[in-house]
Amino acid sequence: MALPKRRHSNTRTNKRRTHDALRVPAVGECSNCHATVRPHNACPKCGYYKGQKVDHTVKDRDEKSKSR
Repeated sequence: MALPKRRHSNTRTNKRRTHDALRVPAVGECSNCHATVRPHNACPKCGYYKGQKVDHTVKDRDEKSKSR
C-alpha cells in the first residue's frame, strides 16, 4: 500500500472538505393546518397538498370521533 511522502497542509485538507458540510433540509408550511412540510409532499398530519385533500391514509377528525 502506498504511503504519502509528505503531510498534506491544512489548506489542502480544508479544500477537500469544503463539500462535507451538512445542509439544512428545505421546509415549508402546510396551508391547511400550518404544520411543517417538506416541499412537493402532502402534509403528514392532515393529508392536504396545494389546498386539496390527496392523502387517503389520514382520516378526518369527524370520522375518528364517530368510530369511537
